[in-house]
Amino acid sequence: MGRMLIGKGKSVYKGISIGKIFVYKKAEKNIKKEIIEDTAAEVVRFEAAKAKALGQLKGLYEKALRDVGEEEAMIFDIHQMLLEDLDYNDSIINMIEGENVNAEYAVFLACEQFSAMFLSMDDDYMRGRAADIKDISERVISILNGTQAAPEAMAEPVIILAEDLNPSETVQLDKDKLLAFVTQKGSANSHTAILARTMNIPSLVNTDIDLDMAYDGATAIVDGFAGVIYIEPDEVTMAKMQEKKAKADEQRALLQELKGKETVTKSGRKVHLYSNIGSIQDIDTVLENDSEGIGLFRSEFLYLGRDTFPTEEEQFEAYKTVLSKMEGKKVIVRTLDIGADKQADYFGIAEEENPALGLRAIRICLIQPEIFKTQLRALYRASVHGKLSIMFPMIISLKEIMEIKDIVAEVKSELDKENIAYGAVELGIMIETPAAAIISDILAPHVDFFSIGTNDLSQYTMAIDRQNPSLDAFFDPHHEAVLRMIQWTCESAHKHGAWCGICGELGADMDLTQKFLEMGIDELSVSPAYTLALRKRIRESE
Repeated sequence: MGRMLIGKGKSVYKGISIGKIFVYKKAEKNIKKEIIEDTAAEVVRFEAAKAKALGQLKGLYEKALRDVGEEEAMIFDIHQMLLEDLDYNDSIINMIEGENVNAEYAVFLACEQFSAMFLSMDDDYMRGRAADIKDISERVISILNGTQAAPEAMAEPVIILAEDLNPSETVQLDKDKLLAFVTQKGSANSHTAILARTMNIPSLVNTDIDLDMAYDGATAIVDGFAGVIYIEPDEVTMAKMQEKKAKADEQRALLQELKGKETVTKSGRKVHLYSNIGSIQDIDTVLENDSEGIGLFRSEFLYLGRDTFPTEEEQFEAYKTVLSKMEGKKVIVRTLDIGADKQADYFGIAEEENPALGLRAIRICLIQPEIFKTQLRALYRASVHGKLSIMFPMIISLKEIMEIKDIVAEVKSELDKENIAYGAVELGIMIETPAAAIISDILAPHVDFFSIGTNDLSQYTMAIDRQNPSLDAFFDPHHEAVLRMIQWTCESAHKHGAWCGICGELGADMDLTQKFLEMGIDELSVSPAYTLALRKRIRESE
């Protein structure tokens, strides 16, 4: 490489990371058929790729065992068994030898054949194996054609350079191995961006850098303050950036002195300062930043990056862990918000012209109440292990609240019949549609609290797709219409004895903190990394 290369992007978290680049390329979907002369060498190539895949699966099994427990880890055990299955292997080798085709194509054909066979079976368990065959085949193919870029295979923490990352990919990343995200696409409001902020790592989206394998392993600096990436920086730049990084670390250390202090204004008004999280792994960051509770646990991450619904037991364990670790501090779980940009194929949602205005969140739960009841049962069962509140996303009417309450009553009476204990649980709703904000005075008497999701509220109020970076020039995060809706929602809540918080990204906007305090907002829930800086800002406010 040699010469320093400078790329510009839109920063989503201010910080500086220095380290090696990992180019994350997704495997090619179309597999080319080639005619091979030396079939013996091709079989050896397949065997080597298979051995590498087995090694990775073993590593994934051990990682899952540590992070999420035995039940979740079993899937990687099954993957190893399938990869060593004799019929599957014979079928691939016979094709290479008998039809003189390349290993990638032979694996692809075997995958089609075996997954079709599994899908035709009556047994649900066996049908579920079709997805596993696809998974292991894709892994072997990606190793064979060199697009193998599973970040879990990294030996050290890296800066990930990718075209874009969807939520089910980010959920599988090993958080300890990430220094920064740099993506060519994406917007400041994407889930990758939200994840970066939760993890305190600098990230650039919409960056003008090519996805060139030559950058793999190159040293780079991501400057989240300026929205710049330097690839193979020269000595002067490196020295300047190291100094800037040291200063940023020092600022962060100063904020540590606010730990254990109250979040209270100069005039003595107390504000609850909570955290937004997407997975159990984020709890350590919440506690490190001395947050008073969790204002938004995005439960849909339990549903992403997998091929089947999480069971009641799996969900119960996850919620129980969160509640126990928070030791009596409030935990607000949002029921699943699948749809729009968070898709999971097994939900069977038809392709939509306009998914942000489609079947998502509470709409799925009310159309498929069985999915909803499983989640509510798990939540209520876990509620004895801490202080739980539940909130429901994408509400637009009182009718929906009544339907939800009926389902909750049903779940509680089932638990009573089974003699299963549960705690007192607060019920609230997300205010993220203009419809809910405008009728918030009608909704408030029926709930314990409101949590304003400003990301969606802004998108629906301004009719601007928050995933579309080319509209950034039109997007005004401080739009008066959004602020008026927040104020009205807060007034409606207080008039009817409910409390009102903000869990959208606007909650961390320090330019608005004073305004929110004047409106009477009771709670702000932000990415854990912003907790102490926001506490400082509130303590300095009148």
